[in-house]
Amino acid sequence: MQPISRRTMIQGVGATLALPILDAMLPNTAWAAPEQLAQTRMGFVFFPNGAIMKDWTPTDIGEKFELPKTLKPLQSHQSELLVLSGLAQTKARANGDGAGDHARTSAAFLTGAQPKKTSGADIHAGISVDQVAASKVGHLTKLPSLEIGIEAGRQAGRCDSGYSCAYVSNISWKSPTTPMAKDVNPKLVFERMFGSGEDRKTTQERNFYRKSILDFVASDTQNLKKKLGASDKRKLDEYFASVREIEQRIERSQTEAELARPDVEIPEGTPKDWAEHVRMMYDLMVLAFQTDTTRVCTFMLANAGSNRSFKEIGVNSGHHQISHHRNEEDLVAHLQKIDEYSVKQFAYFLERMKSVKEGDGTLLDHSMLLYGSAISDSNRHTHHDLPILFAGKGSGTIKTGRHVQYEKETPMNNLFLSMLDRMNAGVDQFGDSTGRVEQLS
Repeated sequence: MQPISRRTMIQGVGATLALPILDAMLPNTAWAAPEQLAQTRMGFVFFPNGAIMKDWTPTDIGEKFELPKTLKPLQSHQSELLVLSGLAQTKARANGDGAGDHARTSAAFLTGAQPKKTSGADIHAGISVDQVAASKVGHLTKLPSLEIGIEAGRQAGRCDSGYSCAYVSNISWKSPTTPMAKDVNPKLVFERMFGSGEDRKTTQERNFYRKSILDFVASDTQNLKKKLGASDKRKLDEYFASVREIEQRIERSQTEAELARPDVEIPEGTPKDWAEHVRMMYDLMVLAFQTDTTRVCTFMLANAGSNRSFKEIGVNSGHHQISHHRNEEDLVAHLQKIDEYSVKQFAYFLERMKSVKEGDGTLLDHSMLLYGSAISDSNRHTHHDLPILFAGKGSGTIKTGRHVQYEKETPMNNLFLSMLDRMNAGVDQFGDSTGRVEQLS
């Protein structure tokens, strides 16, 4: 039997849905080489306000290291992780521009470029690594890249010591003057991924009757299942269950928001609970990668300098406020709790990525996921020895399960060059790079 095309989509009346990788998509000769089918994905997760580095950095170097307090939620994923120490993002420093470290942190995080200090329309940063990758491989997928976040931002006005709010609100930049605005509403992200093939009438009908997108592709699904073996049918059912579960969570969050604040206009589908919002976005990242809707994604857990409080874990003061802790024991403890709470959500993401089987491995095996910030000690506004986690084996090109210590002041852009190579999107120079990093494989 002829293999099914990797680009196969199931369709209904005005609706289309991408498929995960199935065994039936593998040519007979590819069983020994699943990498011919599975493509490498690249994801970046940004968190603000640095970290308490003594509780982040492992003591030992190499494979035999113990995860410190903040990273303990990742215990079951240690073999899929690299803890990278010693990396720096020098363009997040003042370099003569004075205050505004938080704005520079987000603007320089993936660009390695010094943002121009302005609140006007003449913003200028640099092209970000995700957009370099998207320019090379984005034509192969429905969406060249996906940009998501938790906090809405602004593209104009002043947010940090004379820096434009555009710098605070974005980590993805298509060009030095064009930030890629993020979506913070799970429903809008879901519809961008799966609903753009619907005509207006179909979308209105589905919203009116609260139907699932799966209802509209049911007939095509049944025809496809006739061509599949038992294993692929199970994979398809698991995938559909994930799609429907996210739809239901979006619907519930919308209903709960309407009940809680009936007199206030609330964006559809935005959960009130921070952790649920974050996990819903992580689930959407998994679906985007699983269906090859995109191979490039960025996720801002908050805008730079975010001052959100985390009352759910007993932290009542604002995040940015306590990040300037002056080494006060109580404030340091509160900041560490936020760090650990955020890492716990990342652990959830890795578990979801590991649960998706693909070829002879998992979706995580075929990915490169970076979790970190371009500021380490927010109390002193330092931008070296950054808190950086790396997960995934890059389709077999990366050896995980280690703590790697790089030479002090190694540009983080050297890591980005090495990641771009693994996306078949290599360039000779990026930002302040001085070469490729070693010790990845």
